[in-house]
Amino acid sequence: MKRKLFRLTALLLVLLGLGLFGCSKQEKETAQKEEAAPAKKKVELAYVEWSSEVASTNVVKAVLQEKLGYEVKIIPVSAAAMWQAIGSGDADGMVAAWLPTTHGHYLEELKDKVVDLGPNLEGTKIGLVVPTYVTIDSIDELNANADKFDGKIIGIDPGAGLMSKTETVMADYGLDKFKLVEGSGATMTAALADGIKNNQWVVVTGWTPHWKFAKWDLKYLKDPKGMIYGGEETIHTIVRKGLKEEMPEVYAVLDKFHWGPDDMASVMVWNQEEGADPYENAKRWINENPEKVEAWLK
Repeated sequence: MKRKLFRLTALLLVLLGLGLFGCSKQEKETAQKEEAAPAKKKVELAYVEWSSEVASTNVVKAVLQEKLGYEVKIIPVSAAAMWQAIGSGDADGMVAAWLPTTHGHYLEELKDKVVDLGPNLEGTKIGLVVPTYVTIDSIDELNANADKFDGKIIGIDPGAGLMSKTETVMADYGLDKFKLVEGSGATMTAALADGIKNNQWVVVTGWTPHWKFAKWDLKYLKDPKGMIYGGEETIHTIVRKGLKEEMPEVYAVLDKFHWGPDDMASVMVWNQEEGADPYENAKRWINENPEKVEAWLK
């Protein structure tokens, strides 16, 4: 009886040992596979803090992080610094290049140091914007009504291509009764909101798409000379040299990223809600638009 009990105990110990050995071996193999798998590299995207670029950059960040597992850092900078960061390789890419007019001079300067992946959104526009209750319709009517506008054109950050174009417009149209006020996208819309609230005449540097067109009744002033602000623009994706070879998966997503003005506008409107988190809204958008996101991931 004791011999049988001894044999049974020995058998159980052997089986238990094999089981433990099997688990240990399996865990070891799993750990080896995890070690062999290449670690996801960190991705850095630069952008200007315009409402349109806040929307698009956060959407791309959400796709790379939530769908592909990358750690993405987004860096808000001036337009000039954004282009320089890509050209120097300090940032991996951006989805915020307004071409051919607004950022055309930056591309010309850095064309040999960056890669243009083409448009990610069509149908954009830049120019001078006023509320529809303002009774003038053209830039060449501004000087005669300078007092009504308090002699100010409300601008955005000084490094923006839109600002340099506006300086050219002011010189070519002889708007010597006006001063171009530097600021940011936020200060521009705040001044516009204040003017509309008080039914005052106000003129700002504007672009489409932008949430302000959904919130207020606005119009672009006509540009009779036509070639300063230009016609419709497109927003392009620009990446650093070498990204395709070093991070082909990221490069592929950036290359395929493309959406419409209505897509961008919906995210911008969400972002204007009190306490809104642009990244959470970006995740909301990708969850509500799985087919578009899947097309970027193929």
